[in-house]
Amino acid sequence: MKQLQKWFDLIAGISEDEQKRLAMAHAIFGSRGPDLAELAKPACWRRPVHVRSRRG
Repeated sequence: MKQLQKWFDLIAGISEDEQKRLAMAHAIFGSRGPDLAELAKPACWRRPVHVRSRRG
């Protein structure tokens, strides 16, 4: 299967150096980043409450 892929790459004109660059780019940028869903909530709602009222 790898040999077939190698032949296709030769026919399509994809060099081995380009494949190495693509593999490096996938290694660097392919992983998922931090979960930003929590930032959809306003910052004032995410902060812990520091002042508590003592009524009563």
